Formats: sequence, structure tokens, C-alpha cells
Amino acid sequence: MTNVLEGLLDASTRYLFFTGKGGVGKTSLSTAVAVALADRGRRVLVVSTDPASNLSEVLGTTLSGEARAIEGVDNLWALDIDPPAAAQAYRDRVVGPYRGVLPDDVVRSIDEQLSGACTVEIAAFDEFTGLLADPGDYDHIVFDTAPTGHTLRLLALPGAWTNYLDTNTAGVTCVGPLSGLTNQRARYGEALAALADPARSTVVLVTRPDEAALSEAARASRELASVGLSAQRLIINGVLESRSDDRWAQQFVARQRSVLWSLPDALRVLVTDRVPLVARPPVGVAGVRELLSVRDDVVDVGPTEDVTVDGASLGDLVESFANRGRGLIMTVGKGGVGKTTVAAALACALADRGLPVVLSTTDPAAHLLAVLGDGRRPDSLRVERIDPSVVTDAYRDGVMASTGATLDEAGRTLLAEDLRSPCTEEIAVFREFAATVARAREGFVVLDTAPSGHTLLLLDAARGYEREVARRSGDDVDEDVTSLLGRLSDPDFTALVVVTLPEATPFHEAEALQADLARAGVTPAAWVVNQSFARVPSTDPTLRALASHEVPWIDAARTASAGPVVVIEWLAEPPVGLRALRALATVDVAVGAGEAR
Repeated sequence: MTNVLEGLLDASTRYLFFTGKGGVGKTSLSTAVAVALADRGRRVLVVSTDPASNLSEVLGTTLSGEARAIEGVDNLWALDIDPPAAAQAYRDRVVGPYRGVLPDDVVRSIDEQLSGACTVEIAAFDEFTGLLADPGDYDHIVFDTAPTGHTLRLLALPGAWTNYLDTNTAGVTCVGPLSGLTNQRARYGEALAALADPARSTVVLVTRPDEAALSEAARASRELASVGLSAQRLIINGVLESRSDDRWAQQFVARQRSVLWSLPDALRVLVTDRVPLVARPPVGVAGVRELLSVRDDVVDVGPTEDVTVDGASLGDLVESFANRGRGLIMTVGKGGVGKTTVAAALACALADRGLPVVLSTTDPAAHLLAVLGDGRRPDSLRVERIDPSVVTDAYRDGVMASTGATLDEAGRTLLAEDLRSPCTEEIAVFREFAATVARAREGFVVLDTAPSGHTLLLLDAARGYEREVARRSGDDVDEDVTSLLGRLSDPDFTALVVVTLPEATPFHEAEALQADLARAGVTPAAWVVNQSFARVPSTDPTLRALASHEVPWIDAARTASAGPVVVIEWLAEPPVGLRALRALATVDVAVGAGEAR
């Protein structure tokens, strides 16, 4: 038995950041490395910075914002950074010293100011930098981070906030009095130093042998290097080493080898490890330990009984949307489950019917153009992207031109400083999101959203964003902003499509997302179970085992959904380009809620 990540374990720095496209196995691998280091006698803390964390599920332990010892692993502790809880603690810390000192109305004003989404971000960021600045007696801190786009923002924030504090002379910020942040200046400086020191920090880029995942890993590698994080390694997860003569297994292996032969240049120079495909997702300490151990003689692939799934076509779902004539369609779910592909397929199918469609994305990774390919698109399809840098610049200019025009020179200076806050990007993206949603009054808007944790933060923060927009723009708040929550909760206006994979973690995250949406009065219109082997007639033991393990999750999705459940099979060729996207309507299966399988 050998350990497939022996090199990484031998060369582990004090801080390890696991990042990559959603769904590539960051949590499983970061946890496995943490367990392996602890098994070597090191004191290890594994931390999730993902709002949609599934670290508790992988470890089989309910976690919180306080480090908890993991049963069955000496020397291992784990915690989830809980953004809402961190925000409340931040508010208490900032507002507390002013209670009983300043007038009550001033304290209420500060408290109100700290109720926005900016506070959620800075509070979670404070927790993150605190661990870097003061690691305690841990030998290693392993960070299981959010999908790439949000991790890039997290790792850039120490520099962004340090620069903002260095240049702010106003005494106030979008997250309260400046003193609430300047007290953390030394911490931010130490975090910057730790991140930039290759002797202390290593970024572990996790990917799969998939073109989109590799492309995102390469982009992340370049952007991380540009902000000083040059100590990087690469893990390619889920590599099938089948010697079967089964054509599906051969196609699977050939597809993987094809993309691995053409690794992006940014990744070729990195020390690389490969982790084999496992039939059963690693859950619990025992499963996590097995993930990194490879037996050369035999692999236990689990049950291999035949699996069948019957039902109707995805075309039925498209037709039900088309009959509405207009509206918002949002694909939501865990990163890496195929939201972009499903959104693009739905948009193309609607546009092929001559209906006006805007296809956009709130995901920083923005893979829409790659999925659509270079073919001629329907004339009624318009493809856009909510680009954070573009909308932020436009938002700053607009506020300065409107609110700033009514201020004297000193007031304009204060407003300009406020708008340089890193929080401004979040506000600007929110406004653009609200404006894009509003366009569904005139036709179809199909939105490919960011991974579920960040989508929920965006939706949950609507009230806070609305207040922040009002604070900066006076009383002139766009109707698009004030009407957003009502539109999202209107089933005649909005159809949410939950996308998942037939696996435990993606399903549980989709289920939790649906529960959170229900509390906001939103019920998903349908579920899509993507990349399934349940309808692939393979004889390969590993692929048959994968199919067998999928059945309970397909059945669970059918139970959970109030609408149809669409199962899209694994395809030998990735569904890229208009022809492939259109073909999805004929190669998938929809299992109606309550129907017998």
C-alpha cells in the first residue's frame, strides 16, 4: 500500500490552502492530508472558509466556529468559519465600546450600518487572518477554501484592506468606524507576510482531468502568483486507471488522457500528484484515510448490480418554461455540478423557439463562453456576464456623479474614500444582479449563479445591500433593488433549477440549499441530477460501482423535489458547443416527482 500524496506530506508548510473549481474534491483531499499529517504526530487544524462547507459531513462531526477535536484522530482539530456568526461577533466588538458612551441614536446608526453584507465579508475575513497571524501551537493549518473565484478574492483581501487603511483619512468605513479596522492592521500585515512566504504557505491547486477544471486551475495559478503566492502544487483528482475493454471505460480514460496531454503551461511547471478515481465518496475518518492509500493488488469497488432509470425528456422542462413566455430561470447548486452547462442548454433551447433570452452569470469563474463554443448562436440569444471590475467602476462613477455632485469638496473626499473600500465590489455586483433580474419582465433571463453558499449570501444579504445602496445614494434607490426579493419569491416570475450530482455531498448541499430557499419563500421548480452513470451500460467494475452508488441519491432527489427531476447521463464527449447543448434534450431522462422508477 502506498500513499499517493507522499511528496506533499513530506514538504508540507505550516499553512496549506486547498483551492480549485467547485466539485473537484478540495474538501476530501484537504481533510485527507490533514488526517495524514495528524497521524504523523503533527498538531493540525483543518478549517473551512467556504460558506457552503461540507467539512462536517466529510469528517462525520458537527463543526462550528470553535475548533473541535476529531474523534478517532489524535492531534486533529477542525472548525467551520461561520460568516453570520462571525458578523455578529464583529458587530458586538465594534459597537460594544460605544454603548453608554455615545447617544443611543448614534449607536443605532452604527449598528444599522454594520447590518450589511460587507460586514459578513470582513468578519469572516477577520477570522481567516486571525489564524494566519496567530496560529497558536498548531504545526499545520489546512484551509479548505471556497471555489476559485472567491478564494482569489479572499487571498487578495489582506492587501486590499491594508491599502485601504493606509489611505483612509475619513475615520469611517462601510463596516463601521475606522478604528474597528485599524486595530487589526498588525494582524493584516502578518497575514500578508505569511501568505507571501513560501517557507510558511503553500497553495494546493486541486483539479480533475477535465478541460474546464484544468483551465480554472491554470487561471488561479497565474492570479495567485500575481499577488505573491508563488509556492504552488497541483493535485489531479479522480484519474481512472482502468485496463478494461469496456468501451465506456475506454472512452472515459481516453477523455482524461486527452486533456492531461494538453495541460496548460501554467500547470506544467508545478509539482503534480495524481489521485485515482474511487467508486465511493470518502466520508468519515476511515473513508478519508483510505482515499490516499492505493493497493496495488486489488481495489474494492463495491456493489455492481444493474441500474436503470426511466422517465421523460428534459424537453418537457424546457417546454414548461417556454409556455410562460417570459421570466427568470436560475441554476443553483454546489460548484462543479454543471450549473453552467444546464443554464446554457436551457437558454439555447428557449432561444431556438424564437424567444428572447439573456444568458448571464454571477459566477466569478464565468465559464459561459467556453461552454457555448464558437458556433453561430440563435439570433434571439444574448450572452452577458456580470463582470465585477466593470460594474464596480461604473458604480463608483455613478455614485460620485449623483450623490457626490451635492457635496462640498470635503464631502466628496469622504465619499471617494468610502467607495475605495473592498466592500464596494459586493454592492456593485448586487445592483447589477438586481438589474439583470428585472429584465425578465420583458423576456427570459437565464442566470448561471455562483456556487450555492455565495448565492445564498447574495440573496440573504438583499436587505443589507438595499440599506447600503440607500446610504451611499441618498433616498434614490432603484426600483430594481427594492423589488428584488419579491421577484425572486414569485413562482410566476422566477424558476430556480437545483443542479446536483448523484453523490452524498452535492445532494446534501442541494437539499440544504432548498431548505434555506424555503425560509425565504422560494421553492425550486425542478432538480437536475447531472453526470450520472446510472444509464451508462458499462461493464467496467469501477463505473458499474459508481452507477450503483448513485441510485439512492437519484431516488432521494425525486423525493426532495416538488417538481420534475432530470437525470443527465455522463457523456463521452463533454457537452460543449451549441450542437452538444441542444443534444442534452434527447440524451437525458426526467423522473417526475412521485413517479415510480
